[in-house]
Amino acid sequence: MEKIAFALEGEETAWFYVLEQTKVGGRHYILVTEEEEGDSDAFILKEISEGKDTESIYEIVEDDTELSAVAAVFENLLEDIEIE
Repeated sequence: MEKIAFALEGEETAWFYVLEQTKVGGRHYILVTEEEEGDSDAFILKEISEGKDTESIYEIVEDDTELSAVAAVFENLLEDIEIE
């Protein structure tokens, strides 16, 4: 499983494992977790970077409607997980 670094505000770095990625409505989303194995909190991140950006910029999906729709896609892609 790929582990990638995310630069947070204040120059802090967080490391996440990427479980899956998908594209919905023209937007890229990734499902990430802090732990490689076992039960762990997971986050759905939406890419918000523009074509001119040299690095990808992501934000946590917080809108309930968007979160439910994208979570359903990830549940279909990863049959052995349940997103709550």
